[in-house]
Amino acid sequence: MALNILRGPIPTLMDKPRPPIDSRAAARWAALPPSVAPDGKPVSPWLHEEVGRRMAQRLSWITVKPRSWAHWAPLSGGVKAHGVVQDALGRAPAYLVETDGGRLRLAERALGGTWWNPASWGAGLLRGEPGPGAVDMVWANMLLHHQADPAEMLRRWHQSLAVDGYLMFSCLGPDTLGELRELYARAGWPPPSAPFTDMHDWGDLLLEAGFAEPVMDMETIRLSFETPARLVAELRELGRNLHPQRAQGLRGRRWRDELFARMLMELARPDEQGRLVLRFEIVYGHAFKAATRHRVAPESAIGLDEFRSALRERKKNLGNL
Repeated sequence: MALNILRGPIPTLMDKPRPPIDSRAAARWAALPPSVAPDGKPVSPWLHEEVGRRMAQRLSWITVKPRSWAHWAPLSGGVKAHGVVQDALGRAPAYLVETDGGRLRLAERALGGTWWNPASWGAGLLRGEPGPGAVDMVWANMLLHHQADPAEMLRRWHQSLAVDGYLMFSCLGPDTLGELRELYARAGWPPPSAPFTDMHDWGDLLLEAGFAEPVMDMETIRLSFETPARLVAELRELGRNLHPQRAQGLRGRRWRDELFARMLMELARPDEQGRLVLRFEIVYGHAFKAATRHRVAPESAIGLDEFRSALRERKKNLGNL
């Protein structure tokens, strides 16, 4: 487990290129319907549910429970994890944010609410992206590594939060699929996925988006698979190859057979009874939205409403001393 707390001056986004992600492919992936259980309800990938459960344990760090919160992309982030978070927050109302209306209706069905039945709104589910300053917590599990423009997503999260509200997110880190990347490189194939962002860079992006006191940590989860077919099926549940230089089009059965043969030869671990092993680096992030601070200058001007808001905030803080 690694922990990093970031403060102080940071490089600007102009110094850091965006991740090499095909934005159109990312949009197609985000709009795909989720897997469905036999009862017709959507289910989230196992790894996402597990990471969501672990991230929910970090809610014990928070002394003041949010009055409301937003769950970004709950279908992929974790249907079961949503219930764990909701229980930890004392059933605070939750905004469900999805990529389109169809996925939103599926999320409501999975989580117990329906848009057409006002009686179900009492379950604490609200539809769509919250307005500016509307929530005290944004929860985004295993989402950022699929974003072609992560800085824009961070900006939206910051805008949705009230002052002193906080963001909790997780995503894949750069050591993820290291064994598979090496296999592809030895075979002379294009990369199996776009590279994943380091936790230190996420901390820089959080600061630039206006967040305060970001805390980053990471852990490595090793998953093993009985067969190459099961490994590939699991990866397809987690995402797609969004690298702009990925192989284009279908590569056929012959290529698949070669891929499976290489997996059996290069990924099998004797200490795991011959099972195929892959590493997943999980990055966790936590940051607050601080009150806007006005720069001291020989002469400055702010709006009357902004001045009144600053005075009220100062009185509240003094009252808490």
